[in-house]
Amino acid sequence: MPNKVWRQFINWFLVFCVLVTLAVGFGVVTHFQEVIKGFKIYSLIQSQALEPKNTDTLIEGALRGMVGSLNDPYSTYLDKETYTSLKESISGGSNYGGVGLLITLDEEKKVPMVVSPFKGAPAQRAGIKTKDFIINIDGQSTNNMDLETAANLMKGEPGTKVELTILSENDLSTRQVVLTREIIQVPAVEGKILEGHQDIGYLNFLTMFSEQTAVDLGNELKELRQQGMKRLIIDLRNNPGGSLAAAVDVASYFVPEGPIVYLSNSKKTEALMARGYAQPLPLVVLVNGGSASASEIVAGAIKDTKSGYLVGEKTFGKGIVQTIYPLPGDTAVRITTHKYLTPGKHDIHHKGIMPDYVVTMEPEIEQHVLANAPDVENDPQLQKAIELLENQ
Repeated sequence: MPNKVWRQFINWFLVFCVLVTLAVGFGVVTHFQEVIKGFKIYSLIQSQALEPKNTDTLIEGALRGMVGSLNDPYSTYLDKETYTSLKESISGGSNYGGVGLLITLDEEKKVPMVVSPFKGAPAQRAGIKTKDFIINIDGQSTNNMDLETAANLMKGEPGTKVELTILSENDLSTRQVVLTREIIQVPAVEGKILEGHQDIGYLNFLTMFSEQTAVDLGNELKELRQQGMKRLIIDLRNNPGGSLAAAVDVASYFVPEGPIVYLSNSKKTEALMARGYAQPLPLVVLVNGGSASASEIVAGAIKDTKSGYLVGEKTFGKGIVQTIYPLPGDTAVRITTHKYLTPGKHDIHHKGIMPDYVVTMEPEIEQHVLANAPDVENDPQLQKAIELLENQ
């Protein structure tokens, strides 16, 4: 390298170092008391704590604390184990030992709340339902517990047991539920022609939307059309959502053109558009209080674009989007970065989506029909969907 070029490189590097030093120095001066407190706490833990922790553990605790200061139940620091599990779930290849619950953090009670029990899993068979609160896990209080910790406590080797203390929404007293963990397979899409209705197809999105969901959906639709399907019912009841990209892909099978969803933050609002491969047909979508997040994106897009009707009960109301940012050491941080609006620019967060046709079910009936869906004889929501399609 010529001397002149080398000198220029050295000069630019020195300027860069000075700027970084000034920036760090300004940060320390501006937050001098907080920096001193941090060093003091570290010193006290190492010298006075009954069970001191190593530096790596303390730093990880500080990272969790920074994210926790957002007071957002959906934003969290993801350690290596949790991040690996999440990546497997998003890719559609997640099998684990557990009880089959999707949970969120109730902002008022500060304990995990059930968004949706996975169909056919131990939790659903035991009668745990949407909006039940999990007060204890194996005797450990869940008050102010982060979601990843709660989820990991419920996971374990298949065949082992876990005891949950459950408080239902309108109950005054708790109940103990002992569950035996099983292999929980995150399913994709299941389709069939409804018995006694030879041109009505039924698609059940069994749990979370993953990278594989739209592919499986396309295959199921092709097969159902080959079997003579001309009308369709989509079951999104107790569907906890999942990947935003998968939701846009799924909705694109039914919304022919235009926005699927709007993403909005403090800087801008942008539309995610239909992919252009829809083959529209008479359509009804079943929803309930366990339909959340990505499944609400699909339901909202279909309703607002009049691509089909919604039947059932008001959806859960999770209208915010999290972005995952990888960190060194195969860890990550998940932060709420956007809210989303339906194609009609409706903000559904904490509000949910009201179906075109409201059909309620008693909890005992709902538990039975969802565990055995499709149940044409006993499911009033499914019956209403069939009625609507046959009258078109």
